[in-house]
Amino acid sequence: MIPAAFDYAAPATLNEALALLKKHGDEAKVLAGGHSLIPMMKLRFASPGYLVDINNIPGLSYIKEEGGFLKVGALTREVMLEDSEMIHTKYPIFIDASKLIADAQVRNMGTIGGNIAHGDAANDHPAVMLALRAEVVITGEGGARTVPIDEFFFGFYSTAVQPGEILTEIKIPIPAKGSGGAYHKLERKVGDYATAGVAVQLTIDKGTCTYIGIGLTNVNAIPLRAKRAEDVLKGNKITDALIEQAAQFAAEDCSPSTDLRGDIEYKKALVKVLVKRMIHKAMDRVK
Repeated sequence: MIPAAFDYAAPATLNEALALLKKHGDEAKVLAGGHSLIPMMKLRFASPGYLVDINNIPGLSYIKEEGGFLKVGALTREVMLEDSEMIHTKYPIFIDASKLIADAQVRNMGTIGGNIAHGDAANDHPAVMLALRAEVVITGEGGARTVPIDEFFFGFYSTAVQPGEILTEIKIPIPAKGSGGAYHKLERKVGDYATAGVAVQLTIDKGTCTYIGIGLTNVNAIPLRAKRAEDVLKGNKITDALIEQAAQFAAEDCSPSTDLRGDIEYKKALVKVLVKRMIHKAMDRVK
């Protein structure tokens, strides 16, 4: 299908982009990689009257460690994560997620900021960000504000980014020594949305789990952190029995819907299996 008619601007600065968003209000949408917005426009699920293309704005694409955080600019392409030696060495959970996103053509243009700002519980990075306790920097005309990832997702395609604002950076606390993470999703075919997906990040200190984050993909109306499952493991030595209990809690606490990818019970069972596997994989990466 062909999108409805719209106007287009490609501002050269962040201030120009914010001014355009303010001027056009609810009619305006931010265009980054475009691989979520453009398909929705073609299907007429979204019909913005004005697109603000932020790709010409400098300083929004980077991967760096600074001030105790891994900082990732909103315009950082998925392929940049895949190609980063630092990400491969210290944050392999991002490699797990990026390589499962669509295909190489999409990853060459798709941005990490867009993946999160779209507010789709079926996207892969939100679960990873929940597991890592990320913070999201949102910029408006009044300046920047930082929102914890647990407070970022409001509902279906709804996030803390308000009209007139742009997601500009993601901040991830640098994991302590003895940390490991892993992400995997089951998909019907390469490039499909997840039937279910699980991200796990943990820290082991002297045999005890001192940090645990478990994020779930596409089994809830919004990206879900499995808090009850985390509580089972934190502060304890991780055993097979505790892993089993944590996986069971995660399966019980998610709320998938029946669709062409499977029914509710199948998806809950899949969450249980993936939680166990990702905990073991994260622990292997600690070793």
